[in-house]
Amino acid sequence: MNIQTLLNKEVSPKEFGRVAVLMGGPYAEREVSLMSGNAVLKALKEAEVDVYAIDVDDTLCEKLVTNRPDRIFVAMHGTFGEDGTLQGLLETLKIPYTGSGVLASALALHKEKSKFLWQSLGLPTLDFILADETITFATAKAKLGLPLAVKPTSEGSSVGVTCVNTEQEFILAMKKAGRNHGQIMIEPWIVGEELTMSIVADTALPVIRIVAPVGFYDYEAKYFSDDTQYHIPSGLSQAKEHEAQELALKAYKSLGCRHWARVDGIQDKSGKVWLLEVNTIPGLTGHSLVPQAAAAIGINFKTLILTILKQTL
Repeated sequence: MNIQTLLNKEVSPKEFGRVAVLMGGPYAEREVSLMSGNAVLKALKEAEVDVYAIDVDDTLCEKLVTNRPDRIFVAMHGTFGEDGTLQGLLETLKIPYTGSGVLASALALHKEKSKFLWQSLGLPTLDFILADETITFATAKAKLGLPLAVKPTSEGSSVGVTCVNTEQEFILAMKKAGRNHGQIMIEPWIVGEELTMSIVADTALPVIRIVAPVGFYDYEAKYFSDDTQYHIPSGLSQAKEHEAQELALKAYKSLGCRHWARVDGIQDKSGKVWLLEVNTIPGLTGHSLVPQAAAAIGINFKTLILTILKQTL
């Protein structure tokens, strides 16, 4: 079902039943998750949906069993929320929920898994090294060149990502990326245009070109900086915009994603677009990209949230 069909589909608020918005949690993206969750909560209340919030903790399963909702809007980012763990719990409890399922969530959050899949399908994604304690700066430099991007494989929102040009920077970046994040991935650091492609109901929304004040769209630039520039229209040619949208849809579908997601990429100086990652539960804050892309085609925030939720019916 494409986005236009969903927009045209009339649904009474009562048809959703009682909706729980899952947010928060104890992990690295808690702050942003609370921002997203509260924005979703407000939108659903404005739409007169029977909705309540759950700040996720160790008692989540008990809460869902004793006060069972009819469906769930997942606003959890990163570990637990996006890695398939929460989705597995909800599948076991047989509660409908927004966003991708267990396998697609796990593949998308673990960047090396999605990259292996894209490589096998011939989709353009950067070469990379999975790092262990034996990796050296010299080895990474010889294989990938400089600068290097050192990042955790299973965090979102650019958590733990560092640009590296020297051995000392490499040592510090490895410690930063490995701190409570598990596996580390090293890629070439591409200087180019950062692009993001939002997808809702198997429909690619307008491409957004991002210009961050520090030259890198990091956690601060994503959620808190007022200096980050979002270009919609992207400024790409019509052909290049369409190419980026089609590439995003291929990446999204290859992982088995559903309902909505955001695909991040970068266009290098030669004009080639590279896939970086898929975010199965992107941010829904005032700075977030999916709402901006939806607004560019006339879909306001409340309508966007209802469109995502309709897919659970």
